[in-house]
Amino acid sequence: MIEFIFTFCFFDLLIIFLLWLVFCAWNIARTGCFQCVPVCLIQLPVLFVPARSVGEKVMLFLKQPSVLPGFSLSLGISVLSLSVLVLLPFTMLVWTVTDLGWHGFIQVISEPRTLAAVWLTLKMSLLAMLASVLLGTLVAWVLVRYHFWGKDLVNALVDLPFALPTAVTGVALATLYAPTGWIGAVLTRFGLQIAFTPAGIWLALLLVSLPFVVRAVQPVLAELSGEYEEAAAILGASRLTIVFRVLLPEVLPALVMGAGMAFARATGEYGSVIFIAGNVPFKSEILPLIIVSKFELFDLPAAAAVALFMLIISFTILFMLNLWQWRLSRRMQGRY
Repeated sequence: MIEFIFTFCFFDLLIIFLLWLVFCAWNIARTGCFQCVPVCLIQLPVLFVPARSVGEKVMLFLKQPSVLPGFSLSLGISVLSLSVLVLLPFTMLVWTVTDLGWHGFIQVISEPRTLAAVWLTLKMSLLAMLASVLLGTLVAWVLVRYHFWGKDLVNALVDLPFALPTAVTGVALATLYAPTGWIGAVLTRFGLQIAFTPAGIWLALLLVSLPFVVRAVQPVLAELSGEYEEAAAILGASRLTIVFRVLLPEVLPALVMGAGMAFARATGEYGSVIFIAGNVPFKSEILPLIIVSKFELFDLPAAAAVALFMLIISFTILFMLNLWQWRLSRRMQGRY
């Protein structure tokens, strides 16, 4: 069944592409130049509009859009770039999984080792996302509402995980929290260990996901005027009431957006985690490592199946977060 669906989609896209080539040739023959190719390119997505018949699609496709100067070329390049860089790799990922068939796909993703890695990855990603929301909001509040010496330096340090290679981050964490490291040696005396445990995974994911929440919340807090808080305080509101009834509703959409980006980064993180996780199966092995191990065994369909399974789970969670953010934004627009 799944092979039939993917084959049908493939031939549908192939027919659309052939129609686009025919229309390009017709335009070139009609105008005698190749400048009409970008216009044909931006008309290609029109074929994906739901229609009752192929004839309606073709008629929509042949309609000449009225565009501003330069719009055809810029939109054509944008659509082509996104198709090649984003759509095509995911399409090939799904196409590779079809080599396994439905039963092979279920067999790969239901392996105990794979399920353990999926559960560990999702659990640590969710915990890192929650911690990023709390700490990121606090850091953004400090950077916006307080003025102190070295504020610019602290603001620059927030972006440091963006600039550093993930391998450097992982090595630094492993060196610091290993049993022989500065912090790890102190924790070992109390019978605690962070490196080479799930706690190390959580710490690495927290480090790489924290800037997303800070940069999402910081501009919203900067736009909020202190007059709202002063007015609420004059009316007798307590500090907790001001936080949860005045500030939080304004910040919540940006907070959800930052949480979604933090979760997306955490689920796919690999470089900083492998150096501090320990990579022990059923204990500290993350899902990206499962995918890499299958690649090393030249089992490309199985690696694609695991990647597609994780993609579906991550997409579902991100879709729910984005839907929640959209509803919050609509609710906020209705208040004003």
